Amino acid sequence: MATRARVVLWRAEGRQKTEIAELAGLSRPTVDLWLTRYEADGIAGLLDRPHGAGREQVPPAIRARILAASRTSPPAETGLSHWSSREMAAFIKRTEGVYVSHHYVAKLWRETGLKPHRQGTFKVSKDPAFVEKVADVVGLYLDPPAGAVVLSVDEKTQVQALDRTQPLLPIAFDATEKRTHDYVRHGTTNLFAALNVGTGEVFGECRSSRDGDNFLAFLKKAVKPHVGKEVHVVLDNLSTHATPEVKAWLEKNPNVQFHFTPVGSSWINQIETWFGIITRQAVRRGTFSSVKSSSSGSATTSHTGTAMPNRSSGLPQPTRSLRRSDSSSPTSRSCWTTTPSKANRVTRH
Repeated sequence: MATRARVVLWRAEGRQKTEIAELAGLSRPTVDLWLTRYEADGIAGLLDRPHGAGREQVPPAIRARILAASRTSPPAETGLSHWSSREMAAFIKRTEGVYVSHHYVAKLWRETGLKPHRQGTFKVSKDPAFVEKVADVVGLYLDPPAGAVVLSVDEKTQVQALDRTQPLLPIAFDATEKRTHDYVRHGTTNLFAALNVGTGEVFGECRSSRDGDNFLAFLKKAVKPHVGKEVHVVLDNLSTHATPEVKAWLEKNPNVQFHFTPVGSSWINQIETWFGIITRQAVRRGTFSSVKSSSSGSATTSHTGTAMPNRSSGLPQPTRSLRRSDSSSPTSRSCWTTTPSKANRVTRH
């Protein structure tokens, strides 16, 4: 504003426009602009004018109509599965005879938190004991018995060892990493894992098959470090978790108790969170030349797990490092544990 006033004053002193431009550090067209505005509107012409288009004026009834239509599926005659901002604007024009821009529709959706372009999923459990089982499992997470260990156990099955037919193209400025669409499948493995809910420690093992014998062998290893303690195991309703051999072992080990999640509700098992991390950070974008490398690749991400301890323990979120452990089982391809570490690094053996 001060510079614009000086331009007017210097012109009143009889200075040339070229000289004024040099003194003010402006271009000659800018000097002409402010002199012209001053001549037309006086001092008010030196003020900033509103920028951009004026606010679109939409009647409240039309706004309400857009919001109501957005929360329903498009009419069958439109042939649409969901709304877009342009289709909504066209629909309002056809049905109400009022023009609204698709920018207004998009802005209205942002303001109200409506996202017609997105869709989620949900599942309803048909387990008649759903409430009781949820209360049992969540109760273990939040307030486990004193001195007891709570293990969240499950298997991530059919982990594919996929290799690309060409080397990856690395990330570059203005270019994402790229891989070939086709791939070579080198086989699959099954990841067994047990999360200690109280400490955040994860013990895992990859095996070539998933059956009752493999599950029981893994369970024995997961429980072994907690000898003499009461151990509560949270797991889903897979048939391999309730074989006659497993039931016989439970009878011989009364300190170990199973707590089954409701049918169709394995999401309540906290180890699923860790499986999600493994999938995002290692498996989905991984390139593996063999099943062995796939097993090792999955293991290297375990130090970044975010499985949370139960609230009652008061333990901070541990930083994890990886430690490979020996396995005498001929069916075990790799075995590892994640333990608290100050270094936040991976240690391979």
